[in-house]
Amino acid sequence: MSEELSAATSYTEDDFYCPVCQEVLKTPVRTAACQHVFCRKCFLTAMRESGIHCPLCRGSVTRRERACPERALDLENIMRKFSGSCRCCSKKIKFYRMRHHYKSCKKYQDEYGVSSVIPNFKVSQDSVRNSNRSETSTSDNTETYQENTSSSGHPTFKCPLCQESNFTRQRLLDHCNSNHLFQIVPVTCPICVSLPWGDPSQITRNFVSHLNQRHQFDYGEFVNLQLDEETQYQTAVEESFQVNI
Repeated sequence: MSEELSAATSYTEDDFYCPVCQEVLKTPVRTAACQHVFCRKCFLTAMRESGIHCPLCRGSVTRRERACPERALDLENIMRKFSGSCRCCSKKIKFYRMRHHYKSCKKYQDEYGVSSVIPNFKVSQDSVRNSNRSETSTSDNTETYQENTSSSGHPTFKCPLCQESNFTRQRLLDHCNSNHLFQIVPVTCPICVSLPWGDPSQITRNFVSHLNQRHQFDYGEFVNLQLDEETQYQTAVEESFQVNI
């Protein structure tokens, strides 16, 4: 037990957050050369887009790692045994349960715009109809994301706090940090809504904080917006088997 405690105290809470998605690690994997840790899905997606470099420091990643990254089992074990504070309500939660906690934490949902609805996996006729509507919405959002673009090819958005328009993601981020940093008004994030999985009913209480947390990069640079998340994950897995190790 003393050895486990010693290992745990060598980490800070930041070590349990993925540098790509900024969430608590899910199935953490570690690069061999630079020892950086990511969610497995985030790492595979980044490898698919960037090729041979660590997503954090641009260090080299071997071909074997790109196909089958090594699980950070030591970190997983620590996440199962030790707790951290919810970033919004400060409740102590086991790290491996933190993502589940966020689904029911009202303060987290208000801060970061996460939907408060926890999916009901019981199949019904209503769920089938809702699924069909969701697929239509995903298609519409993808077209919107692609059509509302600037001359540089980047999508543009309207600031929901002042209604000024034609901002690229980076310009909207800079604009809000410069002009609305302390303005806390419930709004819908235009970037989230434009994405295939976007929900127009999703409200973000602190929009500027949400931008800085969720939109430091363009999603289109890391994922294929024509595909849903599960399809992209499956594609990454299939491509990993084709890599010549």
